[in-house]
Amino acid sequence: MNEYQAFRVELADKVAQVVINRPEKINAMNAAFWTEIIDIFQWIDETDDVRVVVLSGAGEHFSSGIDLQLLAQVGSELGNDVGRNAEKLRRKILALQASFNAVDSCRKPVIAAIQGYCLGGAIDLISACDMRYSTVDAQFSIKEIDMGMAADVGTLQRLPRIIGDGMMRELAFTGRTINGEEALAIGLVNRIYADQQALQSGVLELARQIAEKSPLAVRGTKEMIRYMRDHRVDDGLEYIATWNAAMLQSADLRVAVTAHMSKQKPGFAD
Repeated sequence: MNEYQAFRVELADKVAQVVINRPEKINAMNAAFWTEIIDIFQWIDETDDVRVVVLSGAGEHFSSGIDLQLLAQVGSELGNDVGRNAEKLRRKILALQASFNAVDSCRKPVIAAIQGYCLGGAIDLISACDMRYSTVDAQFSIKEIDMGMAADVGTLQRLPRIIGDGMMRELAFTGRTINGEEALAIGLVNRIYADQQALQSGVLELARQIAEKSPLAVRGTKEMIRYMRDHRVDDGLEYIATWNAAMLQSADLRVAVTAHMSKQKPGFAD
């Protein structure tokens, strides 16, 4: 496992803990963050021993979003030609989008554990995760509107499918901050916890429960859910029929049924 500038990565009990590790900078997303997250999730995808991912932030906050120094650096690279500036900015934005696409397309379930600030780009990040959990006093805000720009790394595309179109518009147009209780009420998070310790304990327990399931079954379930975002019901039914025509031949099905009938705990190969 590599050493990273912006992250700390640990693997135990089939659960990879990916921690944004810049607490002195409120876990702001610097240049290293955007490249390292792609490498980390490629490693997760390729490592069979990883079955679930818990994504969190070190210290008191999840993340304050994109590092303003990175934005300043991008601005300093622009010249006098509008067309060339536009081409350079477009390529930069697409590169940033690829970082969170790597999270979204990960074959393993990704669980976000959120405390403190979750602002701007951090909303883009958690929108790419499968599930989100937070502390009661967590603070969520789509801050891009207050910076004079539209969010461009996934929030406006993914969040409507999580909290609904109308609520997404309200938060995106106003930039207002909501706490964990309101995040729970609108469906942004699945559950809230009293404090960070309880959050970490609860999320790790959930991750371990998922890690005990058949990795093929978990993989197939995630693939079908992702597929249905952009397809009709009949397309999804056709796809799962083809998928399970192969996957139902796996030993995992026999192991699961035998364990259920004997009231034993099943053990699945990676």
